[in-house]
Amino acid sequence: MTKSPATPASPSSPFARLMGQPYLLLTLSALFWGANIIAGKYAIGELDPYALSAMRWLVAFLIILPFAWTGLRSEWPAIRRGWGWLAFYGVLGFTSFNVLLYAATTYTAAVNVAMIQAAIPVLVMVGNFAIFRVRASGLHVVGVVLTIYGVVHVATHGSPLRLVGLDVNIGDALMLLAALFYALHSLMLRYKPKIGWMSFIASTSFFAMLAAFAYQSVLGTGPAGLVAEVATMSWRGWAVVLYVALLPSIVAQMTYAQGVELIGPNRASLFINLIPVFGALLAVFMLGETLEVFHMIAAAFIIAGIGIAEYAARRNLRDILKPQ
Repeated sequence: MTKSPATPASPSSPFARLMGQPYLLLTLSALFWGANIIAGKYAIGELDPYALSAMRWLVAFLIILPFAWTGLRSEWPAIRRGWGWLAFYGVLGFTSFNVLLYAATTYTAAVNVAMIQAAIPVLVMVGNFAIFRVRASGLHVVGVVLTIYGVVHVATHGSPLRLVGLDVNIGDALMLLAALFYALHSLMLRYKPKIGWMSFIASTSFFAMLAAFAYQSVLGTGPAGLVAEVATMSWRGWAVVLYVALLPSIVAQMTYAQGVELIGPNRASLFINLIPVFGALLAVFMLGETLEVFHMIAAAFIIAGIGIAEYAARRNLRDILKPQ
């Protein structure tokens, strides 16, 4: 990944020491993304999902634009050539995913939303095989099946046969669709223009903002409704907006990009699996939600499935890299 211009920091400064700790950086990314689910719950009664998404990407774009301006100007030819993919990432992976996630929190427990999010890495694995014909071992398939069953167990509240009658909570269904969207976003990142992370976030945030306002205009209460909701927000609503605009949208992207640069994408991707863990734990401690027995059973399947799939992927990578 191309680095964006940055102000040199003293090697002994706290910021420089932080940026040299990959495991801490990647854990912080997962924590900030996991807490995005809790923010969606706190936004209920303040902003609807469309208004929250519109405010999130507007504020995020305005925050990052001054810092990204130099990189945007120098990398403009690459941005212009790849604007279609940047729009795709902003519309699908940033706005559509988060609109569905915030909507899901209004219909189902945050614990459910967090655990269903564990389907994303597995859907990426399945997509790699289905779209790009990336081979999967038998052990890999076992891990995928276990994880998918765990997600289904959560979505059906411990009664998988409810799928036969399509008896699934609307919130759980929305989060499943969100996971599918983000998996597709992740799969297509292989076509990302060769630009720095700051230019990437600024560009995709711009398209995410446009998409969010389109959602607000077509499906939400429109521009007048957005103004009315913002005008009546309490301090809690503003705190939610600032949180989702700054930490999940910008800071988590920065810490994850730095972590990937320090230890590589294969090892860094393991930390994505912490997002549903943090989301579920925060739902219990911050929202007072209860972990039911079906959550425990589903967590066992999800953790086992992801562990087996990751082990299979790493073993396959070792075999590929093994001297012949």
